[in-house]
Amino acid sequence: MEGGGNEFTGEITLRPLYVSDIDDFMVWATDDEVAFFCKWDVCTSKEDALNFIKNKIIPHPWFRAICLNGKPIGAISVTRFSGYDECRGELGYALAHKYWGKGIATKAVKLVANTIFSEWPHLERLEALAAVENVGSQRVLEKAGFRRERILRKYMVSRG
Repeated sequence: MEGGGNEFTGEITLRPLYVSDIDDFMVWATDDEVAFFCKWDVCTSKEDALNFIKNKIIPHPWFRAICLNGKPIGAISVTRFSGYDECRGELGYALAHKYWGKGIATKAVKLVANTIFSEWPHLERLEALAAVENVGSQRVLEKAGFRRERILRKYMVSRG
């Protein structure tokens, strides 16, 4: 599936994540390295993962599986802000560890950035947060055309 070095071969597509994707979802949802920078906790069982898919992912207004040749290997979402901030959306993504550093996340972010404004006409701004120590995610965003604007100190609490 993967090419040599930092390249991959295959088609990157986005589609809804289904309950039937549970086994593929478990690959990254149970990985501490993947979940470390995510807002969600690691799923510790198949039951937890199924509940997460049913209760959080499926009802989410814009959540897609990142697929390589049709197989889900990660996820990407846009969450709409509300009230006075409804013109903004926050991008989030996670990718199975074995696919890091191959340009897949960058391709997925570009796919979203190129389509979300037509899908959500109210949206004026798409933003993403990356932890200061998550240099890989910062690079993904920069390669996809995002601009670094600031460092937000003590901005949020994640898992305590």
